[in-house]
Amino acid sequence: PADNHSRGQEGGGDEDARSDATEGHDEDAEAMYEGEYQGIPHPDEIKAAQRAARAEARKKARLAAAMPDEEDLAEQYENIMEDCGHGRFQWTLFIVLGMALMADGVDGFVVGFVLPSAEKDMCISNANKGMLGLLVYVSMMVGAFVWGSLADKMGRRKCLIYCLAIDCVFSFLSCFAQGYGFFLFFRFCSGFGIGGTVPIVYTYFAEFLQMDKRGEHLSWLCMFWMFGGLYASFTAWGIIPHYGWGISLGTQYQIHTWRVFILVCMFPAIIALIGLVFMPESPRFFLENGRHDEAWMILRQVHDTNWKAKGEPERVFTVSNITTPKTQEDEFIEIQSDTGTSFQRWTVRHTNLLKQVMQNVMSLAAPDLRLQGLFLAIVWFTMAFSYHGLSVWFPDMIKYMQYEEYESKVKLFHRERVERFHFNFSLVNQIHKEGEYVHDKFMDIEIKSVKFEDSLFENCYFEDVRSTNTYFENCTIKNTVFYNTDSKFIDCRMENATFLHPKKGCHLNFQEENDIVIYMVSFLGSLATLPGNILSALFMDKIGRIKIIGGSMLISAVCTFLLLLSFSQGAVILFQCLFYATSVAAWNGLEVITVEIYPSAKRCTAFGVLNGTCKLAAIIGSVIFAKFIGITKIIPIFLAFAALACGGLLATKLPDTREKILE
Repeated sequence: PADNHSRGQEGGGDEDARSDATEGHDEDAEAMYEGEYQGIPHPDEIKAAQRAARAEARKKARLAAAMPDEEDLAEQYENIMEDCGHGRFQWTLFIVLGMALMADGVDGFVVGFVLPSAEKDMCISNANKGMLGLLVYVSMMVGAFVWGSLADKMGRRKCLIYCLAIDCVFSFLSCFAQGYGFFLFFRFCSGFGIGGTVPIVYTYFAEFLQMDKRGEHLSWLCMFWMFGGLYASFTAWGIIPHYGWGISLGTQYQIHTWRVFILVCMFPAIIALIGLVFMPESPRFFLENGRHDEAWMILRQVHDTNWKAKGEPERVFTVSNITTPKTQEDEFIEIQSDTGTSFQRWTVRHTNLLKQVMQNVMSLAAPDLRLQGLFLAIVWFTMAFSYHGLSVWFPDMIKYMQYEEYESKVKLFHRERVERFHFNFSLVNQIHKEGEYVHDKFMDIEIKSVKFEDSLFENCYFEDVRSTNTYFENCTIKNTVFYNTDSKFIDCRMENATFLHPKKGCHLNFQEENDIVIYMVSFLGSLATLPGNILSALFMDKIGRIKIIGGSMLISAVCTFLLLLSFSQGAVILFQCLFYATSVAAWNGLEVITVEIYPSAKRCTAFGVLNGTCKLAAIIGSVIFAKFIGITKIIPIFLAFAALACGGLLATKLPDTREKILE
């Protein structure tokens, strides 16, 4: 009986096979017949009907265009992915790619969180501080364009591994960079790497999804960007303000907690990088490049992984041949074999690769892609301009309100004379004008936001004084000793002043310089996107991408008017959360529709160009919105409203891709 059973499983004995197929399945058969009696179609019948409808529609389209009646790669690939099902393989890939997307989300917050500490640790001027934020965005813009273009020629998985590896290496080096120049260079290189993750991640994941799962699960994937913001805010809040956690290796080499924070922020990228080692390349990429056997092996792996996890290991991958388009691979191999040295082969290979990449980029301007590509680029630009502009405006507005409140409590001392007094308490938020300080001692204290103007210091002694935003302006300093003290002098007259063991560089005072309100604002802003993420995922396939994008942008435009009522820090935080909650659905819809509009051979390239456009808009919006802090809030609000409204209305002109097979 065991032998008969084995032959039945292998198809060798028809009678035994029929017996085994029916044995023990009476209840299932009854349930099936009961379902048929109630008029409930079997899921397999539904899929078969959908396939037949799509095939009929495509047949009519071929007849109308006088094309040969044959099943193309897009239709065949969709049918294969339906047979493979959605299960363990996709969920594993979901986690791995989600961590890569989370790494991109974390990287967007790193510079903003470390800058208040790094600018003092490395004596960064205001001009250089602005350059750091600008160059990081520029590097991410370049990275999106370069890696997105290369992923269509080199492979999604390979390029994503390169992106994450570059980000990890240079982020690690930036943790130990003591000079601003090296720090700027390492952060630029890190941004170049992480900038390519977004276009590749969405394209890579979409090519493992069947049509009826694509919108929902791509939207769930978008939530990892939110997780990145939460992770960065929470870890910054828990690490940076703790000065005692830093490491000092002498006076010249110090690893403060903001460097530890950068190190911790690498964890999502490292996890994603390790996970990708065990993931296969996109089979759709292999098929587009004529690599049939490799694609077939991966599709069989997806099929077997999913059905074994569902308790149906007996399901067999029945696909034997898959349509592949013609490629230039044979010509490329011939060029390599005819070339002599390894350097010449390397040169020919990479020259040819660059030529193909540029041809792919230029093909985006083809008549069939030009108009919808232009509309999509404008919607991306307007969304990024308003979103990133307001993302800068919110925390800067809170800082400005804090500054105004602080300035309103400043204490003014005029023409005071202090003689033979020992200052053993901190001086905070004060202005001293035309004062006289004779035989006074300032020892082991902190002086924060204090200004001495036109004052006299005679026979005074400063020891272990820590100063923040403190200046001596137009003062006369006679016979005074400064020991282990950092001070800033502007147009002061020095007469026999002595400086012993002066502090070198800029020094940190974490207790005062790291306002946890900023971390809390970022944390709440990221958390506010959770409802929008969930709703967009649930309704992306039900109401369509166009309504999601247009509706979200128009509702967000209306919400910007509420910012006119933001007269307190609490109101700014509240309206920030409201704006993020309503606008995140538009981001999710844009990322889904971008994947679906473009054909596989151009998908990553187009996504990279559009994501680069997004970074350009972020740079422009950040610079413009920051200029109006403390001047007026009407202009930033009007710009954000106009951009969102125009983008939302233009989004209605985009094609509906809800029922579209990936071309």
